[in-house]
Amino acid sequence: MLVPFLSYLNRQTLIFSIRNLLYSILNSLLSLLPTMNSSSSSASADPPPFDPSRPAVPVSYPIKTLADLESRSYFDSFHFPFNKSSVALRNSRLADRPRMLVCHDMAGGYTDDKWVQGGSNPEAYTIWHWYLMDVFVYFSHDLVTLPPPCWTNAAHKHGVKVLGTFITEWDEGRVNANKLLATKESAHMYAERLTELASALGFDGWLLNMEVKLDVEKIPILTEFVNHLTKTMHDLVPGSLVIWYDSITVDGNLIWQNQLNQKNKPFFDVSDGIFLNYSWLEDYPKRSAAVAGDRKFDVYVGIDIFGRGTYGGGQWNTNVALDVIKSGNVSAALFAPGWVYETKQPPDFETAQNRWWSLVEKSWGIMQSYPLELPFYSNFDQGRGQHVAIDGGQVSSAPWNNLSSQSFLPCLNFSGDPSSDSIQVLVDFKEASYGGGGNITFKGTLPDVGYFSTKLFHGELLLGDLPVHFTYSAKLDGNSLIGLSLELSSAVEGKISVLLASRGNTLLTMTQFSSKFNKVIMPRQVTKSETDPGWVILESSISMNGFTLTEIHALCYSESSPSPNPTEYFAILGHVSVKTSGQNVVFPPSTSWLVEGQDIEWTSGSQKSKTLSVKISWRLKDGNASLFPKYNIFVEKLSNQDVGKQEYLGVAHVEAFYVFNLVVPCGTSNLKFSIQVCGVDGTSQPVNDSPSFLLPVERS
Repeated sequence: MLVPFLSYLNRQTLIFSIRNLLYSILNSLLSLLPTMNSSSSSASADPPPFDPSRPAVPVSYPIKTLADLESRSYFDSFHFPFNKSSVALRNSRLADRPRMLVCHDMAGGYTDDKWVQGGSNPEAYTIWHWYLMDVFVYFSHDLVTLPPPCWTNAAHKHGVKVLGTFITEWDEGRVNANKLLATKESAHMYAERLTELASALGFDGWLLNMEVKLDVEKIPILTEFVNHLTKTMHDLVPGSLVIWYDSITVDGNLIWQNQLNQKNKPFFDVSDGIFLNYSWLEDYPKRSAAVAGDRKFDVYVGIDIFGRGTYGGGQWNTNVALDVIKSGNVSAALFAPGWVYETKQPPDFETAQNRWWSLVEKSWGIMQSYPLELPFYSNFDQGRGQHVAIDGGQVSSAPWNNLSSQSFLPCLNFSGDPSSDSIQVLVDFKEASYGGGGNITFKGTLPDVGYFSTKLFHGELLLGDLPVHFTYSAKLDGNSLIGLSLELSSAVEGKISVLLASRGNTLLTMTQFSSKFNKVIMPRQVTKSETDPGWVILESSISMNGFTLTEIHALCYSESSPSPNPTEYFAILGHVSVKTSGQNVVFPPSTSWLVEGQDIEWTSGSQKSKTLSVKISWRLKDGNASLFPKYNIFVEKLSNQDVGKQEYLGVAHVEAFYVFNLVVPCGTSNLKFSIQVCGVDGTSQPVNDSPSFLLPVERS
């Protein structure tokens, strides 16, 4: 996406455009390298060309030519079934208000996020401020940019739509555009191919970036292409979006308008919105709103976060442009928020990311609410970490990244000055996790009032007749305790607050908090984790028919009464689960599943060992496997003498997993692969009761 200054390319824009092109070329070259974990080869040997039809570690990749788009070759790829998103969007309708679109343009795309089953970089880029956006665009400079499923899964979980990108730019782009627009029939055909891809892979539409000059006689066909793509997307994917980028005009010239006007409005009229270029002036948002009329929220005014010719300069001044856009009563589009990560903003990515998004929140406000429905579960996993835990027990100590594993993420307040808070609150990857690789760690000194509270979730959950059960896990040092405080409201009784207290002395708890909350509820059950007794599991219930749960807070306090002396505090919150008694997941017995091994390949290793690559797939013989959001994959290496140890291999979000170069020691007779089925409420089937596949080891 080029970034002109008004209608001309300035020197800075050209530099950054060349940079983006180089990123794209570099990424294309990297995609030709052997996939991760491959066995070593001669340094002088050329890497084999990428052949998507051959079994390999599953990757996400773009479509680079119109020929590949037309031929539908992507659907014959070994990687296609792995690239389907597994999380459905909970609400397909966009809110009738100013919206926030975020366009992810970073290092050419397809970096750590291309590894569908996860990578090994715990410092991989991620987003955890989903509650501040409505639409997410995955962008690269390839012809057809297909969002890696990890982004779609993470965004959908938080209620955010995901768009891919179709782009024509430079000389090659003009050739592609002329071929696409050769006839009305060709325009329809390519539009239908794009619709088919979005529907099959489970994302929600397209950003169209036709950044080339065209002969004016091609413009009616271009308009028809946009119109047909929008209609077919709406027919096949309800709630989908086709967004036009402000580039080419109705006279065929490549002149960015930076506002909605008569030169680009015909494309706006046949699509779901327009993404305006970044070099706008202060009155352009209001002008655009006037031109859009009733569709003013479909105007997304661009801000380049790198600051390339953008109003306000982007970067740490992004909120300057946001405030102007908000006053114009239109929507906003943030381009390349990975600037924080790419430029290594101090002091570290986590802190800088929180600081930057806090500016967006202060200017724009919260866009998404959760919980909205039950069951609701969060283990605060950002999709990266230094270890993996299941039900409180660590199953892997290897660093990893996989955005598909993101849980519902908390909307923690960022003050910008850690020293001003008595208790520091952070999503931590080094301390123990109850599930996945994250947690929320609270540490510091309790304030004089004896407790500290911070918001975790902003919800809109209407409670019904059935009691609602809250379960959470915690690790507590010394006298530190942690409870959950709930904010609820109803039309009749207004706002009330309820404390779900931690374990401890009931009398002391009531004395300390009964005057501060409308209700104080002690836990009905406190247990310890079987896998790690350091984890305490607390369960409480409330009956609040007709009330809406609007906020969930963590409340940090001490087992002793408030003291005039500083009280040191440390606690880890592992997970939060909210559901009714009728929502317990029932796992099908292992015999209900059909598990198969395909594309089996054995190679000889050192000391008479072997390595195995195999695709394992599974399906319910009779039922809907989509009820289960993920599967943990384990292997046991069995010998004739004894039973092997269960080894964690990874996580699958579709009903298939590719095992690559698994080392099989000499003396192993069979490999037992177990697929641990996981429920939407965070529960998981015992591994020994899970479906499995037994593979005899090939004899030499």
